[in-house]
Amino acid sequence: MPTVLRQEGYEVVIYLNDHPPPHVHAFKGGGEAKINLDPVEVVQAWKMKKPTVRKAKRVVAQNQSYLLEKWEEING
Repeated sequence: MPTVLRQEGYEVVIYLNDHPPPHVHAFKGGGEAKINLDPVEVVQAWKMKKPTVRKAKRVVAQNQSYLLEKWEEING
């Protein structure tokens, strides 16, 4: 489970041998959000408040191209 991005207190990871569609898992404060990369949309969140989920989605959207490249490197 490589960490591919750290930004604004979020740790964004991509699991090895993960299933499509391309997505990441964003962690912060003991919570997690699963976010698809194309289009960027929150699939599910666990133990994460709504404002924190919205910020996680924004961080992922700002880094969408980079994260898609990383997902392809790891799981493509």
